[in-house]
Amino acid sequence: MSLNMGVEIEVPSHFLCPISMQLMRDPVTISTGITYDRVSIERWLFTCLSRICPMTKQPLYDTDLTPNHTLRRLIQSWCIMNSHHGFDRIPTPKKPVDKSQILKLLQDAKKHPQNQIKCLRRMRSIAQSSDRNKTCMEDSGAVEFLTTVVLNEDGSDACNEALIVLHHLKFTDLQMRKLVKDNELGFVDALLRVMRCGSIQSRSHAIMLIRSLLEVADPVHMAAIKPDLFQETVRVLKDGISPQTTKASLELVVDILRWGRNRIKAAESGMVSVLVELLIDTCDRRGCELMLVALEQICRCAEGRAKLVEHAAGLATVSKKILRVSHMASDKAVRIVCLVCRFSASCRVVQEMVEVGVVSKLCLMIQVDCSERTKERVKQILGLHSRVWKGASCIPAHLLSSYPSLQDIKDH
Repeated sequence: MSLNMGVEIEVPSHFLCPISMQLMRDPVTISTGITYDRVSIERWLFTCLSRICPMTKQPLYDTDLTPNHTLRRLIQSWCIMNSHHGFDRIPTPKKPVDKSQILKLLQDAKKHPQNQIKCLRRMRSIAQSSDRNKTCMEDSGAVEFLTTVVLNEDGSDACNEALIVLHHLKFTDLQMRKLVKDNELGFVDALLRVMRCGSIQSRSHAIMLIRSLLEVADPVHMAAIKPDLFQETVRVLKDGISPQTTKASLELVVDILRWGRNRIKAAESGMVSVLVELLIDTCDRRGCELMLVALEQICRCAEGRAKLVEHAAGLATVSKKILRVSHMASDKAVRIVCLVCRFSASCRVVQEMVEVGVVSKLCLMIQVDCSERTKERVKQILGLHSRVWKGASCIPAHLLSSYPSLQDIKDH
């Protein structure tokens, strides 16, 4: 539907895709006789992995998509007739590739190494064009070929191109598990080499692939992660390649920190300092939550807590996120402070908590709406160092009268 100078133009209903309810640009008909826009039905069939006709709910015994040329020409003609109302003529779509074309490309790339870059760039174009093409590539053995290129062509243009194609393909968990099984963690090591010396784009794709691989990896592999992964992830976070890459890196860190041995590796890699610096500048809710979750995990080891209290802005930055981001962020920040207070609270650290406002924020936490579990943890923290904080002006008298259980802070 389009509006022009107050005139409402009704698009013929049979020109609209039953899934998206938008004007069809490339109408195709499936085995049930219903016509859909190619992009919408491909997403339904090959991304959502559904084998039922969206309209009739009948099972589909094949996924052939037959171009509806007659309907496409009618839509094109209608768009031309209504161009003065803002409708542009839809272009004639390119013919989708078939399996034989992919196999020919793979064969050419294997037999003639000098043509490898050209073939990989053609594969990238095919993978970016439609979900159907991605499925066709996966069925043709493209994943195995691309994996081999990454394993054998460290840092080369061919390796970068192969990573771009792999990034655009949608792997199932089964395919990911096969990659890990076939190469143990050799493919992860190859991706680490890309992160070390690859282009900005390939480093981004590499860390996203590593995250996907480790999501399905055996716990034994997760506990044996090399320190290099933390070091290279720190570099990626420092470089700030893109918001998407930063988020993927943080999610990767959170995933692998669940295994205790990895927390020391993270602390020794400089991860704490980078997370604090990022936490200072970011206003993104999800980003803040991920950073605080990662810091809380790292602070479960002595090395992590030491790195946090060594950072000039560590405790102050964590406490400033309390009550400013989300309930989850506040809870994680309180947990971090609790870990420091229980296990790493030197006289300097305890005094610093008063000076930078940590104690004031904790007192405020008791008076606002937060979970009872978090409030109990806050009271525990305030009671741990009552002798040092008993004369602090940041603990108001009305708070003590409202919560007699805290009176020992003054009376202790």
